[in-house]
Amino acid sequence: MKKFLETAGFLVFVQGLAGLLYEWTGWFRPWAVVARLDVLDGYGLYVSIVLVVTGGAVLIASDSVKG
Repeated sequence: MKKFLETAGFLVFVQGLAGLLYEWTGWFRPWAVVARLDVLDGYGLYVSIVLVVTGGAVLIASDSVKG
């Protein structure tokens, strides 16, 4: 379970970073899922920040899981 949480947290964190890089520079569109979803038009920056914070929280929380 710990490895799953670490992997999921890392992937969410990386998606958030890719979304932020896309919003700021216009690069990383192929990697940023947030940039591809038309539902999130205009909210990409906010969603990316939430993904970075959520990914960091999951990574931190995975340390408390045993096993």
